[in-house]
Amino acid sequence: MITTDYVNGAPVWMDLGTSDLDGAASFYKNLFGWTFLPGGPEVGGYGLFQFDGRTAAGGMTVTPEQGDPAWSVYFRTGDADATAAAVDKAGGTVVIQPMDVMDMGRMAILADSAGASFGIWQPGTSKGLDHVTEDGGLNWVELYTPDVDGAKAFYAAVFGWGTYDVQFPGGTYTSVNPADTDENGMFGGIVPLSADPAEKGEGAHWVPYVHVPDVDAAAAMTRELNGTVRAEPVSLPGVGRIAKLSDPAGAGFAVIKGDPNEK
Repeated sequence: MITTDYVNGAPVWMDLGTSDLDGAASFYKNLFGWTFLPGGPEVGGYGLFQFDGRTAAGGMTVTPEQGDPAWSVYFRTGDADATAAAVDKAGGTVVIQPMDVMDMGRMAILADSAGASFGIWQPGTSKGLDHVTEDGGLNWVELYTPDVDGAKAFYAAVFGWGTYDVQFPGGTYTSVNPADTDENGMFGGIVPLSADPAEKGEGAHWVPYVHVPDVDAAAAMTRELNGTVRAEPVSLPGVGRIAKLSDPAGAGFAVIKGDPNEK
């Protein structure tokens, strides 16, 4: 489960890079109840999506030259420079070298050995998101990759993650947890890219899940707001109900309502 314990190796931030920040602010306000607080020139206009006064995500404008609209997931580290070096050693790529973000922390953008992009955050005055798990908050993350075993090895080398393979009818689901925790610390999963038609055309990538009170209503609202339902709502025993969506600019994400019988 994603928490505000800010454990090394766990997700602590997500942000949206989009060609239409004003449109995104309207879309996510209607969908999740987020309020967007734009940043000033000192942070390049980078702003915060907030839910009831707590930060649920970040957001910024990106140009077509910088990349397509997308959500990014960041993992906590105690030493951004050491983690970037570990990524390079493990066969990944340092896309943006570690850099200070004023006194708030130190960050870098990296890619794993299959090319999936992710960020790291070494906290300063900002520890990370302070609205997670509940409605409107980051609840789970998934890596879609062509090489599950390679991903296990890469992230174990970089973050020390543990993994648990759970058998289900038709396959295996690999869950991940921070170093020195057990399955109770699970915050995400690793999925074969070919296993999900909604994801397999994108190449290796991370997908954030936001918890919502009603997955079917979220899918319907996404359509009303000119977004796309990439995968219709479906119930997964022992997990909950999920759907794969994208906003009007094309940034993909997922929504989930957890199974009330699951602790």
